[in-house]
Amino acid sequence: MSSGPSSPSDPSNPSDPSNRSNPFDSSRPFSRSGLSGASAPAGALLLCRAGADSVETVAQLLRERMMLLPAGDEWSVLVPEGTPWLDGGEPVDRVLTGWATALAVGSPWPVLALWWDADRSGCTLASGFRRAVGYVWLANGTAAGEDEAMRTLAARLGLDPVLDMQALDTLTRPDPHADARARMRGLLAVLTRVGVALPPGLGPGEPADRLRKAARTRADVRHVEWSGWREAVRAEFDAAEHGPLSRALAGAQLATGVPLLLWSLGRRSHGWTAAGALLVMYGVLGLAQECERGRGAA
Repeated sequence: MSSGPSSPSDPSNPSDPSNRSNPFDSSRPFSRSGLSGASAPAGALLLCRAGADSVETVAQLLRERMMLLPAGDEWSVLVPEGTPWLDGGEPVDRVLTGWATALAVGSPWPVLALWWDADRSGCTLASGFRRAVGYVWLANGTAAGEDEAMRTLAARLGLDPVLDMQALDTLTRPDPHADARARMRGLLAVLTRVGVALPPGLGPGEPADRLRKAARTRADVRHVEWSGWREAVRAEFDAAEHGPLSRALAGAQLATGVPLLLWSLGRRSHGWTAAGALLVMYGVLGLAQECERGRGAA
């Protein structure tokens, strides 16, 4: 995500409305067969490359109820308790891309969203202010993404550019015996090389209710809930850095967050509203902190 979008129109890159080749373009039509009804197979997970303590603080700012579990060496996974892609008619990929972006913009660690519905499965990687990248497979396993996106994903996750990239390349080639669920399992198999290990029962293709049930049975599960703005502001002030770089970052967050928030409110996009609101909050708090320090120094 760039530092100054003017009229965002593509959820994966709000600052570049001309990018229509991205599989996460919100203007494309989508089937509702997997987006309604309690038995719909849609599901989602958020993999965060950080420990549970770090993830819990940031995840509260999404204002969404989630369950948090360890997911391997220096990885955690968030299991959404709600299903806004069922309730609001917004596709699961757009919701998850917004959530992943919201988590990543205020964190030093990347977030990989895994999502699926009756028609498609895919992943979206968000990392700081950089443009989110992702890949999509149709239900029958047909690749619907771009090779460059897979290479970018591998590079940002620190995967081996030769061996791991070869394994990822196989997921983009035609295979009549591999459906979307098999493709997602193949992706997770590659991610084990950077420490990912999902708890039992949290696998691609499982509907949201089964994911929640599997997470609740774990003894190490944490329930993440919104604690109120007072606690959020206090945590951000305590964690804030200072100096010219922090002022520039705060300004960039505001310049990005305000138009994104206005756009997402008009589209009633849950995930991107969260991303915009968090960017605005980070920017306001950063500038307020710098002003307070300036008055103290004077």
